Amino acid sequence: MRILVTGGSGFIGSNFVRYMLNEHPDDVIINLDKLTYAGNPDNLKDIENNPNYSFVRGDICDPDTVDTLMQEQQIDHIVHFAAETHVDRSITDGSAFVRTNLLGTYALLDSALRHGIDRFIHISTDEVYGSTNEGSFKETDVLNPSSPYSSSKAGSDLLARSYYVTYDLPVIITRCTNNFGSHQYPEKLIPLFITNLLEDEKVPVYGTGQNVRDWIYVLDHCRAIDFILQHGGVGEIYNIGGGDERTNLEITENILEILGKDDSMVEHVKDRPGHDFRYSLDCSRLKDLGWVPKYNFEDALEKTIGWYIENEWWWKKLKH
Repeated sequence: MRILVTGGSGFIGSNFVRYMLNEHPDDVIINLDKLTYAGNPDNLKDIENNPNYSFVRGDICDPDTVDTLMQEQQIDHIVHFAAETHVDRSITDGSAFVRTNLLGTYALLDSALRHGIDRFIHISTDEVYGSTNEGSFKETDVLNPSSPYSSSKAGSDLLARSYYVTYDLPVIITRCTNNFGSHQYPEKLIPLFITNLLEDEKVPVYGTGQNVRDWIYVLDHCRAIDFILQHGGVGEIYNIGGGDERTNLEITENILEILGKDDSMVEHVKDRPGHDFRYSLDCSRLKDLGWVPKYNFEDALEKTIGWYIENEWWWKKLKH
């Protein structure tokens, strides 16, 4: 396969690029990334000389850039990670989210249609379903996003699906729960709390900390996308989850325990506007195909904390 990975210098994208080059050494990966604040060349420094990997700095919203890559690199698959993703930033200013997540996705879909690609994997999020106090969302449930971020992702999902329905473009949509692992920008909960505690700073917990998320180790997410590339049905939507729901306070306590800190390092702060209480996905459609998570949460969290301890050079310059 010759795969165009958009946003491949970000957290999940860079883990996916590295995973695919390890698991499928004959595949060719072209990484298109604008290198906004969360796109970091250091994320793939260890594989930048791999002959089957190439990086192109560019904007997915630029049709000429996308078309040139599609033609020159003879792309046959697209895995579309590139997105603005931080909820708090979207609440402050949603314009970049609308531009990248909607207009950027449109430019990619339009180019993919012209060049007749084999698969377009659109990476989305569980946040498009909104919040639920009980039960788990299925792929057929109505979308009910709460933030400018999740609304822009829901819009891009609908746009991607329309290209399948209207033009028979081979689109597959994935919606994943909260990821954690190495190379995650230290504004997100787990890396923020880890790095704060490593610097002996308190961790800010929104409200009571009782908001619930399902967590998945990033390499399990990468495994799922690879599985869907090979076995997923065109036009389908697949929920991807780790099956490990925890409150934000539980996650905080897990990190405190591993790092040998106590509750005095916790600072409860004002809750953010429109904070969804609980996300939960029914992933039986994907599991029925044969995929299940591989990594245990506790072991993966320890592995993640160990990575941040060993790689201060990576995160300190981002935080400061």
